[in-house]
Amino acid sequence: MLKSKVGFSTDIDSFKSGEETARKASMDMKNAKLGMLYTSVLSNVKEVVKGARSVTNAPIIGCTSSGAIIVPEGVISSDHGFSGMMMLDDKDMTVGVACHEAGRDARAIGRKVAIEAVENAKTTRAPAYFYMVASPKEEEDYLMGIQDVIGRVPMFGGSAADDTVEGKWQIICNDKVFNDGVAVAFFYTDNEIVTSYTGAYRETNNIGLITEVKDNRTLVSIDGVSALKKYASWINTTPAQLKGQNLLVASITRPLGVKDPLGNLTVIRHPMFGNDEGTKTTADDTITLGNKAVPGTAIIQLEATVDELIDSTGNTMKDVKKQLYTDPAAYFLVHCGGRKLGIGDRIGEVHKQLLKEAKDVPFITIFTFGEYGYDEHSANICGGLMLSFTAFGKN
Repeated sequence: MLKSKVGFSTDIDSFKSGEETARKASMDMKNAKLGMLYTSVLSNVKEVVKGARSVTNAPIIGCTSSGAIIVPEGVISSDHGFSGMMMLDDKDMTVGVACHEAGRDARAIGRKVAIEAVENAKTTRAPAYFYMVASPKEEEDYLMGIQDVIGRVPMFGGSAADDTVEGKWQIICNDKVFNDGVAVAFFYTDNEIVTSYTGAYRETNNIGLITEVKDNRTLVSIDGVSALKKYASWINTTPAQLKGQNLLVASITRPLGVKDPLGNLTVIRHPMFGNDEGTKTTADDTITLGNKAVPGTAIIQLEATVDELIDSTGNTMKDVKKQLYTDPAAYFLVHCGGRKLGIGDRIGEVHKQLLKEAKDVPFITIFTFGEYGYDEHSANICGGLMLSFTAFGKN
C-alpha cells in the first residue's frame, strides 16, 4: 500500500532547510522509494540537497519552483528561500531515477536517460508511468528520446523555474544539481496513477493558420501576417504595447493554443516575448513561445479571467480524483508559474481550493515554466500555462 508524507522548511540556513524538510517527509517511512524535492532559487540549492541527503538514502528528484510551493499547511515562500518534499513509500513499488545535463543532441540524451532509469530500477521493462523534469528549452526532444526507448508510457511533470525568467533554475537528481538538462523517475507499480492535464481556458473565434516558425519556438507569422501584429489585433491592442516581457504578462489571461489531432486536448502555447527588432534568425514583430509550434497548424486565441484561473485548480483536482478507482494516497500538482503570476496575491485562494478537495490526503504544488501530461487518448505533450495534476492511488 502506498503512503506519502510532505515536509517543508523556510529555515534561512539552506542545509538545515533541506534537512528539516526531508526529516518531516521521511517520518515513519520504512520503505521510502522516492523523495520529490522542490526549492527556491533564493536558496543554496546544493546545500538544500546535501541537507536532504543527510536524512534519507531514497532517490531524490526535483527542481526549483517559481516563488513558492503549496502544501496542506499553506503557501510556502520567504525572502531567503524555502524547500519542500513529498516522500512516497511502498514496499511493492520500484522507482528508477536518472538524469543528464544538456548536450548537442537532446533526443539522444533522452534515450540515454531512459536506458539508465530502467537499469537503475534493475529491470528490463518499460515503467507503468514516468515523471520528467527539464530545463525550459528542449523538453519535446527529451520526451521523444525517452519514448524511443519505452514507448508511449503515460507521463507527468514540469520544467524547472526561477522567479523572474532569468535562467537561474536548477534541476535536482540524487546528489546532482544542474541548470540545463533533464531528469526522470520511472515508476514500476500496480497502483493507480492518473493525471488531469488542462489549460482550462475558453476558446475564442480568433483562429489562424501558423504560416512560418523559426527555431521551433519563434512564431513568425499567422495567416501570412507578422505574429505579434495578428495577436495584437485579436486582443485589441498594438504590437508596441506587447514588446519584450509585456507580452508574457498580457497573454496570461489571453494565451494561444493548438488542438491535439483527436480534439480532446487544447495545449497552451504561452507567448513569452514580443520581439522588438529583427535579428539574423528572427524577423520583426515575432513571438517567442514557451513551447514548439509547427507551420500548417491552426492556432487559437484563448481566454480566462483570474477567477477562472483560480477555480480551475479546484475543478482539476475534482477531475483527477474522479479518475481513481481506489482511494488517493498522494497528489502531486504541477501549476504553471505564469498562472501564479496572473493570480498574484490571490494565490491563497488556490490553497483553499486544493485543501478542500484533497481533504486529508498529502499534496504538494510546484510552480513551473512548462507542464507535461496527456488527456484521454492524446500523446504525451509539453505545454505552458497549464495544470498537470497527478493522483497516486493507495492500491
